[in-house]
Amino acid sequence: MGAFGTEIVNVRRGHHQDDPSELTINCPDKVGLGCDFARIVFEFGLKVVKGDLSTDGRWCFVVLWVLPRANQLVQWSLLKTRIEEVCPSIGVQFVPTLIPPVLSRKVLLLQVWSLDRTGLLNDVVQKLWELELTIHKVKVSTSPDNKSINLFFVTDNRDTWDHRYKLPLKKRAEEVGDQLKELLGSSFSHSEFSEASPGIGDLTCAPLAPMVANDVFAAVPAPTETEMDRSQGGPHTSLGGEETVVTVDNSISPVHTLLQVTCKNRKGLVYDCLRTLRDVNLQVAHGRVATLENGSSEINIFLLRAGGRKIMDVEEQRRLCQCMHAEVQHPLRVVVVSRGPDTELLVATPIEFCGRGRPRVLYDVTLALRELNICIFKADIGRHAVADRQWEIYRFLLVDRPELSLTSSRIRSLLTERVQYILMG
Repeated sequence: MGAFGTEIVNVRRGHHQDDPSELTINCPDKVGLGCDFARIVFEFGLKVVKGDLSTDGRWCFVVLWVLPRANQLVQWSLLKTRIEEVCPSIGVQFVPTLIPPVLSRKVLLLQVWSLDRTGLLNDVVQKLWELELTIHKVKVSTSPDNKSINLFFVTDNRDTWDHRYKLPLKKRAEEVGDQLKELLGSSFSHSEFSEASPGIGDLTCAPLAPMVANDVFAAVPAPTETEMDRSQGGPHTSLGGEETVVTVDNSISPVHTLLQVTCKNRKGLVYDCLRTLRDVNLQVAHGRVATLENGSSEINIFLLRAGGRKIMDVEEQRRLCQCMHAEVQHPLRVVVVSRGPDTELLVATPIEFCGRGRPRVLYDVTLALRELNICIFKADIGRHAVADRQWEIYRFLLVDRPELSLTSSRIRSLLTERVQYILMG
């Protein structure tokens, strides 16, 4: 490892619409780098159909073959730039680097006033992402005279890694305001961009109202133990349930523990596997992603505990299988409930240990609502502690219409299925 050409990141587009595009990354390694790559690919709405990741602890080589959704436009040059931004500098490849915790970064408040319309929030969210602003909390409301008031609590990614283009806050506010004015046209009123006060810009988790917690976190089917072998050859644990089977095996490699995940392929799958391993402090030495003949994905990851040891304890293997199965099979929750005469859409996603929320959720949910021509009356994103986990809870109060009654069980099922499909399809 260590041999590289003129480009650390190379993007080779597929020749035809159904051909995967190839991303090749050859750079110094750092803690959690594979998860960072998978997260960026997920942010662009791409599905990994094949992949290979290798590292010797100092240098890593990654190849991913990815596919977008049908008719999805991908900004390939921006994807290349985003990946390059998280690659460590070649001059410091032997120094481990970590992601700055979200809670330690400056939180900014962006306020946007405009006329309301279907798809407004979806358009603004996409533009803020292109401007390298990460949304952590949102409060959106619509006035009786059809004016939309949008409050976005964001952090600026340029503060983290792109110091070449970092601007003073006043200049950055002008840039964001000009971009929003160009996007929204005559419906745009004005915007304000400033540092959030500590009281309202706090990103720490608050308790969740019991009524909402009960709606969102209904019982999820637990995986069933299909095999448990404690022979002298080395522990082998497998858990299966619904469409997902997770296996931990020590008999394949004398140095590493093999984790194998077989499940239906979907957007964000590789990200969910790698973020789970990072959150439980396991190190990835080699990984491979393959698409099977039946369309499912098989992910094989050779890993080590901190300190370079295999996972020999059977109970630790079992806990790893249960954790991985839960995160792969049920990475998010989507429910539609009644709030008196109104209808509310609830989406819950886990927060990474470093404080980052799941990518694309707000964009994908608002895209699904836009496709169904459903308007949002009020929206709210908050961070909440539920049991021993931290979650981002997205709440959307929806506008009911005679031609699309949200009280209908058929329409609610359609809405739930469409949101889930866009989030995980």
